[in-house]
Amino acid sequence: MQEVKQRKIPLRKCVACQEMMPKKQLIRVVRTPEDAVLIDLTGKKSGRGAYLCGKLSCFKLAHKNKALDRALKAPVHSDIYEQLAQDFTQVEEEFLAQKDREPDEQ
Repeated sequence: MQEVKQRKIPLRKCVACQEMMPKKQLIRVVRTPEDAVLIDLTGKKSGRGAYLCGKLSCFKLAHKNKALDRALKAPVHSDIYEQLAQDFTQVEEEFLAQKDREPDEQ
């Protein structure tokens, strides 16, 4: 008999709440080689990444604690945080809808 091998699900930690979750359930914020900070929904953009769970409260906590600054190893300016906050609210709905469509791989 052959046993079906369980696929390993990559885990990442939310920089705000420190909770480990499957990578697909987190939103990646990336600092590109050109030092631009943006949201990466694909998870494939090159650069240094930091992960946040899809909750606005976690984003606010990350801003307050400067968790993104530490994780991205670069200062994140307040205007970038404002832009990210706008993107985050738009992305949050899209991200949650996408998460609901994907079948669980367990």
